[in-house]
Amino acid sequence: MWKLELDEEYFRIYDSKKMIVGYFDPDYGDIFPKENSEQIISSMLKNHDKILGGMVMVPLVKFGLFDKDLDTSITDVHENVTRVNVHLDKWNDVLSEINCKFHSVRISHTDQDMLTITFPVLFSQPTPLKKEELAKELFSILDLLQKRDLL
Repeated sequence: MWKLELDEEYFRIYDSKKMIVGYFDPDYGDIFPKENSEQIISSMLKNHDKILGGMVMVPLVKFGLFDKDLDTSITDVHENVTRVNVHLDKWNDVLSEINCKFHSVRISHTDQDMLTITFPVLFSQPTPLKKEELAKELFSILDLLQKRDLL
């Protein structure tokens, strides 16, 4: 169901409809020397080195309010704010369920009306840097997010 495609040093995550649903940034560990990080990561990817996890970034919520051509009513704004609050409550529940103690929320780089969330994922075991193997480890969290209507 989930497919990963390498894009430089991170992976794009696609759903079954071939739509990008997020990104996975592997934790490559402490890379030394820093000035050779590009070569070292390239070698790690080529050799399918094992990693312990990384960071997942997915959309958090689209507001439907911050369009520069917005012309709406108080009722519409209230409905959007209520929808956003319900959605954020779902996210709080999932973050608690997966015992996520750290996350970061930012404005999407592609849509100023959307926030993204980035959170760490620890794998069940050291996993090779292969698309299929990484997807297997990410499957459960992505399925959970989809089941809760968060993707």
